[in-house]
Amino acid sequence: MTTSPTAQRQWTFFTNHGHVLVYVSRNPDARVRDIAAEIGITERATQAILSDLSQAGYVTATRVGRRNTYRIHPDQAFRHPVESEHTVGEILSVFLAEDR
Repeated sequence: MTTSPTAQRQWTFFTNHGHVLVYVSRNPDARVRDIAAEIGITERATQAILSDLSQAGYVTATRVGRRNTYRIHPDQAFRHPVESEHTVGEILSVFLAEDR
């Protein structure tokens, strides 16, 4: 039996934006370098994602000394019409519950 090309392809349910959001919700004081390493993307991509999330109102970055600390806005609704009746906090609660 041969494996189809589709079965061999790696994919995940969340985009890198989702991965960054989950990571930052667990590690609000994380450095861009740490976020990038954990997600498996470049620091530049991480900075762009954090900027996107900030501009969309999902995250606020506050400068503390030489670093940022991130605050998630859990009441912010998802942007896509299919999920727009749900908030970011609903999804994050699943991931944060496993940390307890």
